[in-house]
Amino acid sequence: MKIAVIGGGSTYTPELVEGFARRADVLPVDELVLHDVSRERLDVVGGLAGRILRASGWPGRLTLTTGLDGAVEGARAVLVQLRVGGQAARLVDETLPHGFDRLGQETTGPGGFAKALRTVPVVLGIADRVRALAGPETWIVDFTNPVGIVTRALLDAGHRAIGLCNVAIGFQRRLAARLGVVPEQVRLGHAGLNHLSWIRSVTVDGAERLPDLLRGDHLAWLADEIGLPADLLRTLDAIPSYYLHYFYCEQDELRAQRTGPARADEVMRLEAELLALYSDPALDHKPAQLEQRGGAYYSEAAAALVTSLLTGDGAHHYVNVRNVAPGGEGVVVEGLPPEAVVEVPATVGLDGARPVPVPPLPPEMLGLVQHVTAYETLAVEAALTGRRDVALRALLANPLVRDWDVSTRLFDALVDANRPFLPAFGDGDGDARRG
Repeated sequence: MKIAVIGGGSTYTPELVEGFARRADVLPVDELVLHDVSRERLDVVGGLAGRILRASGWPGRLTLTTGLDGAVEGARAVLVQLRVGGQAARLVDETLPHGFDRLGQETTGPGGFAKALRTVPVVLGIADRVRALAGPETWIVDFTNPVGIVTRALLDAGHRAIGLCNVAIGFQRRLAARLGVVPEQVRLGHAGLNHLSWIRSVTVDGAERLPDLLRGDHLAWLADEIGLPADLLRTLDAIPSYYLHYFYCEQDELRAQRTGPARADEVMRLEAELLALYSDPALDHKPAQLEQRGGAYYSEAAAALVTSLLTGDGAHHYVNVRNVAPGGEGVVVEGLPPEAVVEVPATVGLDGARPVPVPPLPPEMLGLVQHVTAYETLAVEAALTGRRDVALRALLANPLVRDWDVSTRLFDALVDANRPFLPAFGDGDGDARRG
């Protein structure tokens, strides 16, 4: 059994490697391949990965390579965790929109749109090599943001793909600790889109605990964890993803961004520190500093999901999949088309995810996910066609952009800033720009 990780030079990788090492008894991986375009990062991260695996007694073979074809050939599963343009592009995503009175973020709003334009063609190119060299039955697990848009592009192109985010499992772990139980006892009524979801049920061994969590000290703790007002959580009668802060508190967030450091700057500093730590030949475990990087519990979520896909254990996961009910009859999230990609609970086996039914979203939630689903549909089309008119329609449909004058000026600025990564949009004078 061969598993490949594209973007293996990521500072997340040691956490992922630990996840596979812990599952050696249930997921017998013969070869784990780490691929990255940067040989320097690959050697540093791969060196630590090798020491972690040796210290755990993992019996498989670790391969480091900058060659994509060799990495994916014969793989049973391919995990994609790359960042086109690196942290420098992320910094642009987080800061350029401020000049247009729009907030900057790497997965939502105009910054997330720029990232989608950069990322979708690259991931689809990788997926085509997977299909050619490993076969159409190979699973592609996408952790690359924006996960919902990238997963939809993969599925639209006919790939066997599933999207993964750490938001739900992070909530599950934190809520379990808060309630004094083990995570496996906790199930979340989690539904919506990637980075646009709500938890409307929290059960412990089948008993509902959400009402308890939405009052008293629990509520104050939750509000602080998410960064949203306690009154808002009470009004919604739900626990929103912390990414909803960008929608519910847009102007507060914009003011904070303009006065504080960009997250990308902080991440670049953390990555430099982590890579220096990883270079220590005596280090054979994940350093505690990695928790500050973000992506907490990614190793647990990713390794567990791959285990379910390749062994058919039928475990419970929170994944990004088509909005199609098991058996193909009806949809999972009412009010969204079946071709949409939703983030919901599911049981996962050899045939993929079987979404768990979720109650209908109330109007204030459904309206927002319908709005963003329309934007995601257009974002995929824009990334694939390089058409300016489609891109402008996508920005108009984006709840964090909307305005026509802003859309036109902002789009041209985003293309200029990302030109090396947007070949589909030409040199600025061709038909692709004009649409």
